[in-house]
This record gives sequence, C-alpha cells and structure tokens, in this order.
Amino acid sequence: MKIACCWLYAITKYGYPPSIPDTFRVLEEMAALGFQYIELEGVGPANMRAVADARHELKRRCDDLGLRVINFCPILPDAVSLDPTTRQQALDLFKLGVEVATHLGCELIQVDSFTPPLTFIGEPPYKEAIRHGQQFRVQVDPAFRWEALWEVLVDSTRRFATIAHDANLRLCMEPRVGEIISNTDAMLRLMDAVGDDNFFAVLDTGHQHAQKEILPLSVEKLGNRIAYLHVSDNNGRTNEHRELGQGTVDWEGVFTALKKHAFEGYVGVDIGRVEGQLEDLDGAYHRSKSFLENLAERISL
Repeated sequence: MKIACCWLYAITKYGYPPSIPDTFRVLEEMAALGFQYIELEGVGPANMRAVADARHELKRRCDDLGLRVINFCPILPDAVSLDPTTRQQALDLFKLGVEVATHLGCELIQVDSFTPPLTFIGEPPYKEAIRHGQQFRVQVDPAFRWEALWEVLVDSTRRFATIAHDANLRLCMEPRVGEIISNTDAMLRLMDAVGDDNFFAVLDTGHQHAQKEILPLSVEKLGNRIAYLHVSDNNGRTNEHRELGQGTVDWEGVFTALKKHAFEGYVGVDIGRVEGQLEDLDGAYHRSKSFLENLAERISL
C-alpha cells in the first residue's frame, strides 16, 4: 500500500491556503512524519501563480527530503462558471497547474466539481477549505437552469481530461458534500457524459460515509476507475475527517473490495480541522498511517 499525506494536513496547521513559506515548512513536517508521498494544492489565481513561481524550489526541496508529489490540485471554482470568459480564465490557470504537476513529477492532477451557483443563506460551502457538518439553506434563482450548469461541468471536465492526457497525467475528481458531484452515482453519470478514459475518481471515505454511501459498494460501482483514495473516519452523520479508527467506516470492507479490483494506487491520509484533534494532529497522522499499514498486512493488500 502506497500511503500519502494529503494537503488537509497543511491547511489545518497553516490556514487556507498556506503561504509559500509555510508550504516549505510543512514539507519538512510531512517528511518527519515518515511520509514519502504527498499532495500539493494551488488555491485560486493568486496562490496558483505563487506555487507555480516556486515550483523549481519546491521540487528541489522535495527531492532533498525524499518526498514525491503524486497529486497536484488546482482549486479553480470558476471552471464551472456560467460565464464563458470567466471559465476560460480558469482553463488557462488549469494549464498552468498542469505545468506545475509535470515539473513536480506528479501522476495525478485533481479537480473538484465545486459549489453550484445558488444563493446560499448563510456561509456557503468551502468558503474556507472544509467545514464539517455544515447545514445548507439556498434560494434558487428563477433563471437558473440545471441543464446549463451540467453542460458547463461536462465541457470543462472533458477539456481538463484532454489537457491532462496530453501531459501524461491522469485527471481525477473527488465527490464532496455540498458540491455539484457529491456521491458515487453522480460521479458515474459524469464519467459517462465526459466519455474520456483519462477521467478517474478519488474515493473520499469521509465525504462518502457522511453521504450514507455503502463504501464497499462504492468501490464495486467505480471499480478500476478509482485512481486515488482520501481516507478519514467519521460517524456517518457529518463529513468530519477524523483519525482512522475513530469512527464507523468499514475499513476491512473497503480495502477487501479494493483488493478484489487489484487497486494499486495511492491512499492519502486526509484528516484535520476537527475539534479536539488539532492539538495532536501529527499523532493522528502517524497513528492513521500505522492503521493502514497494519490493515494492509492483515488482509494481504
């Protein structure tokens, strides 16, 4: 099992997004925890360009620490904007993200489906990274057309998949609570609509368990279209990203199903921003890494 450290570790410690100096600091901390594989994000235009400007130094530092960036995530909500000009700007930034991912030696580049353009009463989802257990109240504009938004999502995702393929990267997307694509079946529908074999799923146990998914069945549905896992635990009622073993996720069921489909991808520890866990975040990551290693040995994965 190839275990990675997700960027939620950096966000929990240093904010959203971490500054470039904090990004270098967190690389040292990830290496000190014993991780070899990590992921990295570029959040919005300013941070995306700052990460791009620092990519040569970031690569050198990763090499010095024995770290390998396996997944880069350009966070570009304008990719699903209904305005063509705004959407094109996001596409151009995605191309910059591909340059960063290629320079860092990534295998994957990850996008989200982002929040639908509804009027949220109160704080919208993902205004500041992830907020667990958030309740949504929305107003739907009479002029809003789901079909138009769906066409935009399909078109943008198809373009991303083509650009990624040309750069020898696999495009992946994570269904998340509160976004346009929030569950396994929505992901399957989008895959069918995009129609590109270079478009894969990230199975996020924290989000999908909170969506009342039967996680081993999610694995069966997606099969070999799962490129990557984000793993965290919760009680199945909120999308908390807790330490593994501190919730009700059926870990043996999930990984036995993955074994059936000969999964050989990366498993990213994705825990943080949970009250009571911030004081011992490093310990939670270390214990979760050991949890996965013991599980892999137990089921011969």
